[in-house]
Amino acid sequence: MARTRNVQLAEVIAEAGWTQEQLARRMRQVAAEQRNGEISGVTRSHVNQWVRGVRPGERSVLILCETLSRGLGRTLTPADIGLSDASPPAPEWSEDSATALRELGSVELDRRRRGVLATLGYSAAGIVLPGASWWETAAERARTRRPPAAGSVDARDVAGVREMIDFFSRRDQRRGGGEGRAALAAYLHTDVAALLDRRAGDEEVRRELFSTAGELTYLCGWMAFDASEHGLAQRYFVLATRLAAEAEDAPLAGHVLRAMAHQAVDLGHPRQALDLATASLERKRYAEAAPREKALLGVVHARALAVAGHRAETMAALRRAEDDLAAARDDGHEPARMFFFGEASLAHETACALRDLGDLKGAEKEFRRSVRTRAKQTFTRTHSVTLGYLGAVQARQGAVEAACDTWGRALETMEGVRSGRARDTVIDMRRTLSPFRDRGPACVADIEDRARTVLARIG
Repeated sequence: MARTRNVQLAEVIAEAGWTQEQLARRMRQVAAEQRNGEISGVTRSHVNQWVRGVRPGERSVLILCETLSRGLGRTLTPADIGLSDASPPAPEWSEDSATALRELGSVELDRRRRGVLATLGYSAAGIVLPGASWWETAAERARTRRPPAAGSVDARDVAGVREMIDFFSRRDQRRGGGEGRAALAAYLHTDVAALLDRRAGDEEVRRELFSTAGELTYLCGWMAFDASEHGLAQRYFVLATRLAAEAEDAPLAGHVLRAMAHQAVDLGHPRQALDLATASLERKRYAEAAPREKALLGVVHARALAVAGHRAETMAALRRAEDDLAAARDDGHEPARMFFFGEASLAHETACALRDLGDLKGAEKEFRRSVRTRAKQTFTRTHSVTLGYLGAVQARQGAVEAACDTWGRALETMEGVRSGRARDTVIDMRRTLSPFRDRGPACVADIEDRARTVLARIG
């Protein structure tokens, strides 16, 4: 019986820049590290058979994913290399939040100790939200839960968690999600989970604790998302949404659902992205949000509408987001988590929506507005991504030299950044430049060399 060539696996090996023999050698090294004697003898012939369509054994699949993940600096699941037809299990909506936080942190920290990258997969089933009754009873379930640990929590404990949110969120904006998340995960796994297991001094403290824990959990998910660890990010997002619901913090729940919609857009799930973005605006999530946060929810909703092909609705959502941001005031009434969102961020997301609608000139104009108005030293990671996207839009319009100039600035900005999204923009610029390597302007070779250097540093 003829087998179907595994094109996905072949493309990933090529992206890593390895021969089949080099991949086999690296797999043997990983297997030795993990004391996996069953595949310690993998050879080029085995890899060749897998590319031709022979399915490896399950242990070989895991080592193959781990080896390629290390080579490319991002998490690859079996589905990413054409070796899984089944969807991974959906994140759980009904677990005890403190227990789930402790277990999720334990999984991540254990993986880091063992040097394992490729694990949890992103689940399309995991972006199906629970029904109305779940949302209506979430806070009551948390309120009546019997604390399993001795001791109590007061406002000073909550303030301490808030300080950690401020520190890690600002660091993420400068350095990217690959920097510092291990420390954040450890803090969540130990200190925050322990606080959730204690009795709160009163109902106000309980709600503040769950809300603050939800926000820090969301931040850990966002950093995982930025590091391209999408399955892990999804589970943090689900847990953060649960904590927000248990705190009766509707705007925070909307904020997290907006992030899940953003992730679904990036991963190519337009229907689910639109469902999540729409949900972020419902059940008081938009109505009770401050104007700046309303603008963020609205512009991501516009992006979801754009990838779903709804042009008129996209433009209406973009206009509403502009109006919401215009109503924002720096008077202390916006949540601290919105410190990053202003004209530059709105312009970036607007440009992405216009690009996805096919309006390249409009997208270029908005990307330029974003670059012009951003505080570059504060938001280094996002600035580098915006420049990468701007260069891609210029190249698609045939302005290759202008794109090279923009990409050169993007590569300079990436100094010190550890971000999967930044890395993906570099991979995309190399892919876009591929047709011009032998017949394009001289700047193409220079950008190609610099891109290789940056990829090697980022991972």
